[in-house]
Amino acid sequence: MSNRKTLWMMLALVVVSPAFAQRKPIDRQALVTRHSPTITAVDKSAPFMVGNGSFAFTADITGLQTFPEQYSALAPLLIESQWSWHSFPNPENFTLESALKPIKVPGRKTVKYPALSNWDEAKAANIQWLRENPHRMSLGRLGLHLVDASGKRAAFADLSSTKQTLDLWSGRLTSSFTWLGKPVEVETSAYPYRDILIVKVKSPLLATGNLGFDLKFAGVSHKLNPDPSDWDHPDTHATEQIAECPGGFVVRRNIDATQYFVRVQADKNLRMTKHGRHEYRMFAPDTDEVLMMVLFSEEPITERPPRLDKLIPEVTSWWQNYWMNGGFVDLTGSRHPKADELQRRIILSQYLTAVNSAGRVPPQEEGLFSNSWNGKFHLEMHPWHAAHFAIWGRPELLERSMPWYLEHLEEAKARAKANGVKGAWWPKMVGPEGRESPSTVNPFIMWQQPHPIYLAETLWLARGKDRNVLERYKDLVFQTGEMLATWPFWDRKAQRYILGPPMIPAQENFDPLTTFNPTFELEYFRFGIATAQMWRTRLGLPKDPKWDDVLFRLAKLPEKDGVYLAAESQQDLWERARSPQCSKGKTATECPNRDHPSFVAALGLLPGWGADRETMRRTLKAVVSDWDLRQTWGWDWPMLAMTATRLDEPEMAVNFLLTDAKNFQFGVSGMTPRVHIVTDEAPHAAGSEDGPGYRRAAETYFPSNGSLLLAVGLMVAGGQSVVELNPGFPPNGQWIVHSEGITPLP
Repeated sequence: MSNRKTLWMMLALVVVSPAFAQRKPIDRQALVTRHSPTITAVDKSAPFMVGNGSFAFTADITGLQTFPEQYSALAPLLIESQWSWHSFPNPENFTLESALKPIKVPGRKTVKYPALSNWDEAKAANIQWLRENPHRMSLGRLGLHLVDASGKRAAFADLSSTKQTLDLWSGRLTSSFTWLGKPVEVETSAYPYRDILIVKVKSPLLATGNLGFDLKFAGVSHKLNPDPSDWDHPDTHATEQIAECPGGFVVRRNIDATQYFVRVQADKNLRMTKHGRHEYRMFAPDTDEVLMMVLFSEEPITERPPRLDKLIPEVTSWWQNYWMNGGFVDLTGSRHPKADELQRRIILSQYLTAVNSAGRVPPQEEGLFSNSWNGKFHLEMHPWHAAHFAIWGRPELLERSMPWYLEHLEEAKARAKANGVKGAWWPKMVGPEGRESPSTVNPFIMWQQPHPIYLAETLWLARGKDRNVLERYKDLVFQTGEMLATWPFWDRKAQRYILGPPMIPAQENFDPLTTFNPTFELEYFRFGIATAQMWRTRLGLPKDPKWDDVLFRLAKLPEKDGVYLAAESQQDLWERARSPQCSKGKTATECPNRDHPSFVAALGLLPGWGADRETMRRTLKAVVSDWDLRQTWGWDWPMLAMTATRLDEPEMAVNFLLTDAKNFQFGVSGMTPRVHIVTDEAPHAAGSEDGPGYRRAAETYFPSNGSLLLAVGLMVAGGQSVVELNPGFPPNGQWIVHSEGITPLP
């Protein structure tokens, strides 16, 4: 037995001792409050956010959206909701069928995929419309109206003593500054149960009329990313006041076929005037303090809104319950020099994922911060965003988005049938309506297929193996399992089932028409089929013999020279990776050692039932030595940490989570950017705030935050096959780890 195993057995004895049992609970409030971020100057890349998972408001340093020009073009100040979708008119009635192309699939008839041969084809009118629509839009902009005695608008440089703190414990953003020699205090928060922005302002400038509010509405631009707002064409949308209410008013918004409603209400009488077609200016005379709410709704507002005096207490109560009742990790007392940085990343990621990744549809990559991919969500990212909610004792937040799969199950079954298989086939890039988007990549991605099973399994574990979870999601699990068992192709010559072609693995740089048996996808299909089979037995049903046949005959994970390959079709992967052309420092696009090293997830994210531990250990070390880790994404580092944890390599696991890679740098707000390395083929694009050779594609990327929490969950609670205490933290005296309420992973 290894010394490490012996040590953990000794620690296990300590766990059950009376002295250990008397250990005080974690002082969660002190720890969360300690990591509430404060700024005194504009962070142009990552403004703070308030939100509730389905609705979010991005604020500048004044607490509202007063000076958007102070922020990066990649960090627009938006108000977004998970229902705020719009489509441009479709007079030519473009349908997905117009984008289908015949693709030869081994073992089946020719199948039609919404595939593009190259990105030039995306310029076609039908492809453009299908990719762009529907798209997420911003609901408006609320800023302070600051004027001096002459009526001149304040410039940002006129403000002094700016300070802003995001109080994580209460979910409130407090901002203060001085203008015209007078203090201004702004408190901003989002109501947890409806799409309501709450604003409290205190300043003597309210009474003098030097401080008011501007509520503006934009149309939708055809340039949808990252900011979908169009402020230059007021004739393309309509804003109409339809009612007055005590302390406010109600407006109706129309943009093409999209309609929504906005109610403004304050605890003082507002003096309101309309400026132009789409702007309302509001003042609160004869007072130095005003509390205001702005309610956004996709339906006419017929029910009474919550009482104004109840709003802020309910915000505080929700966030305190969130912090007190979910999982928690305390690294206090650790002597590692970066322990507090890891603690900060954990705390801020818990806040940001609650704001951006806990809505009623799967989140988009940039959450509710801004738009990428027209605001559509990518189903292959759903576990990285949200699986941690179940593991960290908050399964109800994951369960908000799970009904989307159930609502679109019949469409998924129809898609599977069209593709010549049984069960349910899930798309990659998709909007709330469930239609996939044409692409050179999207139709061939397959690693999202087992996700519903993985997510349902985490919920079953988090809910204490409750039979009600099995009943709720059994159709989803069984139909998904059926697809996983009928898509593999039977290779008569080799007497085995294989995956693909056509397919593109999570590492998206291989030809879909020649790629087969990618390592991670093979193991994920195995996990999905086996887990669906276990769900049958848990429910007292007989095993499906076809599923067992596929499980027993599914191809083994491809390896060569004792190291796993990205795919069996990439036999020269490591030779090319180690060649002078592709060794570290090179960025040629034909090099295979770039993008996600996703094959390591076969034993990491997954329990690795078909993986060999020592082969994976050699593979992980090969990634460290021979992969171009500059060309990675935010979730790659937690993925590597999970593999290291399952392999009993805790030093590596911790180092992966504390890397300073360009795509894994957590700013003051806890957000990570998405930075692209510029290839040798495009040196003209080099150079940015990230240094020569890099350019930013987005200012924040929330799979980084969700995957960090998922990895930490594995590192402290292990998986069902890992029984050690804190297996991802080395027992070297540098780490003291206390966790509460975290469930082991599958």
